Order: sequence, then structure tokens, then C-alpha cells
Amino acid sequence: MMSSRRAPSLEFANRSLEVHLLGLVDFTSALALQERLAFDLGDETSPAGVLLIAEHPPGITLGRDASSQHVLADAETLARREIPVNWVGRGGPAICHAPGQLAIYPILPLDRLGLGLEEFRRRLESAVVDVCHELRVAAKRRESEPGVWTRYGQVAQFGAAVRSWVTTHGMFLNVTTDPGFLKLVASTPGERATTLQSLRLAPVSMNQVRESVVRHVAAHFGFSNVHTSAGHPLLRRTLRRIPLNA
Repeated sequence: MMSSRRAPSLEFANRSLEVHLLGLVDFTSALALQERLAFDLGDETSPAGVLLIAEHPPGITLGRDASSQHVLADAETLARREIPVNWVGRGGPAICHAPGQLAIYPILPLDRLGLGLEEFRRRLESAVVDVCHELRVAAKRRESEPGVWTRYGQVAQFGAAVRSWVTTHGMFLNVTTDPGFLKLVASTPGERATTLQSLRLAPVSMNQVRESVVRHVAAHFGFSNVHTSAGHPLLRRTLRRIPLNA
């Protein structure tokens, strides 16, 4: 039986984390919100942070470690399915976003938290590993390759950006994502992608996973005060038609 590891104890006991559950939003709208919040956070002096949890309509983003060759579908297929492809200013691979995948966006002041980028990655990946373990899915992180892995493939991708010591982007956890979308890209060439749902006998609840993500991210980054709300006043809701499958 798997047990969750204890999160590191940190120096500050009263760190506050503002959590916003955004629901289904366009990637570009979520990115604009992240950049606005990161800009505002850069002007503060406290170690407070923000965590955005979202799902996105189908789309492919390419990070700095990606190549257009990592997109496995041809342009005609992507156009017919209304799946946009965009280069974005984050590290990491090609990632296909779709409903059923949780986008986990910690907007954190690394300098005020005393963290470097590698430690940020380690803690965020470890939080997602603990989420998997809580759902009785065996998972682990790899020092040499960003992401979270199971025996049957990669279940979460990592791709972050840092500007003025404040993070944006983050991790993408496949929960109930239609496998057809995951086959549109090679996030890690030679490795298959999988979902939490496909690794469990019982159905998995997105609400349960969201709650677990918030709890474990807060614990691993030492946030003792967590305030959760639905949506964000600066966010525009998506108006795109969402395909039911890939």
C-alpha cells in the first residue's frame, strides 16, 4: 500500500495561497490571467502565492524543448478538428490540452520562498506524485526528465516559465482526457501518455482530483493558509465549441 510522503517543513508558518478554480477556459485567456497576476505579485514583498486550476479546450502548445515534429497529426486533421497549435514561452515539451486534463498553474515568488527553479520543479512534481498515490496509482518523478510517470506511461507533463523570479505555467495532469487527444503529440518521444482514469478500476472524480491537487501543492510549498474561490474577476470565459472526442 502506497503512502504519501510528508511535504518539506518550511520556515514561514503563515504563508497564504489564493486558489482559483477556473473551470474550462481558453489557454490564451488563462495565460493572460497568469501574466497579469505574476506582474502584480512581482510588486509585492510577502511570500504569498496564487494557484490557478483549469481545463482547456483542445489545443496544442509547444514549449522551448519542443519541435514541430513532435506534433503527430497533419495540418489538415488539426484544422478539421479545430485544434490550434501555438508556440508558448515556457520550458518543456509539446503538450496537447483537452477537457479532462487539469492545468496546474502555481504563480509563486521563488526568491521570497527561497527556491530555485529545480527545487520548484521537484516540489510541484512531488505534489502531483502524492495526488496519484492518494488515488492508488503508482507514480514517480525522474530527476533527468520533467513530468510524472507511471508504469504505463507519462501521466503529467511539466513546463514552466520564470520572469523576475515569479513562475507561470506549471503542470498538466491527465485525469479523464480522451486518449485520442494524447496521441496527437509526442510529449516525450518514445514514451506513451496515459491518464489517471485508465490506471484505476473505479471512476475518478475531477472534483476529487482538484481538491487533492490544491491540498498537496499547498503542503509541498509550505502554504498553511489556503483560500479557494471559483473563477476570477479578470478572466474571460471560453466561447469555443468543444469537440466531444478526438
